[in-house]
Amino acid sequence: MKYDTFREVEGSKGFWTVFALFAAMVAVGLGAAWYMEHQGHWVTGMNNQIVWGTPHVFAVFLIVAASGALNVASIASVFGRVPYKPLARLSGLLAIALLVGGLAVLVLDLGRPDRLIVAMTYYNFKSIFAWNIFLYTGFMAIVAFYLWTMMDFRMRDYNKAAGMFAFIWRLVLTTGTGSIFGFLVARELYDSALMAPMFITMSFSFGLAIFLLVLLGLYHGTGRPIGDKILMRLKNLLGIFVAAVLYFVVVFHLTNLYAAEHAGAERFALLDGGIYTQLFWWVQVGLGSVVPLVLLFHSGLGRRRSSIVLASILVIIGGLAQMYVIIIGGQAYPLNIFPGMEVTSSFNDGVVAAYSPSLPEVLLGLGGVGIALAAVMLGVRVLRFLPDSLEDAQVDPHHARTETGEAEAQPAG
Repeated sequence: MKYDTFREVEGSKGFWTVFALFAAMVAVGLGAAWYMEHQGHWVTGMNNQIVWGTPHVFAVFLIVAASGALNVASIASVFGRVPYKPLARLSGLLAIALLVGGLAVLVLDLGRPDRLIVAMTYYNFKSIFAWNIFLYTGFMAIVAFYLWTMMDFRMRDYNKAAGMFAFIWRLVLTTGTGSIFGFLVARELYDSALMAPMFITMSFSFGLAIFLLVLLGLYHGTGRPIGDKILMRLKNLLGIFVAAVLYFVVVFHLTNLYAAEHAGAERFALLDGGIYTQLFWWVQVGLGSVVPLVLLFHSGLGRRRSSIVLASILVIIGGLAQMYVIIIGGQAYPLNIFPGMEVTSSFNDGVVAAYSPSLPEVLLGLGGVGIALAAVMLGVRVLRFLPDSLEDAQVDPHHARTETGEAEAQPAG
């Protein structure tokens, strides 16, 4: 693709209407954060047992998806897949935007956002949270440089090296995010070395689902053509990632079932967990994994753009359910402080913690989504992130050669 085939999105009435919707989401999210900060966290569903609530579900989901959104750019530069190169710029922009949205929710949910200064000036390197400060800020800086090498011809010699560095960094970042839970040995539904690789596969799935929706939304909204070949590649890739996530979920629970010490926690998650069990089987596994796999790989449905959109939406819904089950369900299950003994006290020992998401928590989470999407819209409006065309002949050089070969062969016949 030539540089001059990339063009900014025109600021039409429809464009600014959608942007205003995302801006309103941001405003509502900031209002919810202000309300919780001034009233105190008693207005939320969180308590002494559930200290990470719905905002953390949104925040971790967006942070994990940010890593996966960069996957398209990595395929283009690291693995040299030419058809993905026109999509690399949007991939990098979306990765930064999702990370900013997720971190904004995380900071505003702290109750005292000003205390972040302490975390940034005093480091406890025995804490995975201290590591993540470097991982998150480093990711944004590296991806920004990576975008520079894509958009400035004077920097193109550094593109492959920057892409490789970004690819490695994003794997480390997602490993760090998964390790937040994997290292918490006191929580039986967290304590597992499989958390890190499972979070990496989750990032591939969630990030690509969001990328597909953003890509189709931008091209449909601006009237730019997009061919079927690139969509078929992306939807097949999404199906593989969804299957990989499902595989790791199965292995994770089978491993815990094999360990006798985790039998109670697994029974809670798979059978007796109430809303958590229902979210796991019906939303995470059913709607978020099985149904998308059918939609993406069915011989007829898989070629419809409506099926790709629906599958991507379901993957995102299933991903949020998965985060809810992991983060909140893992805290709801009681701590086993004295293994093999029955503990009763006035401090709710051995009791499943109660939690119901409040409206301010949900609005704050949606505000982070609004930040990410509004940032993407501003980016494509002011800079050349989108190609004019993603038609098959433009994106796939083999397609172009095939068409030319057929045209030349016809007169000879």
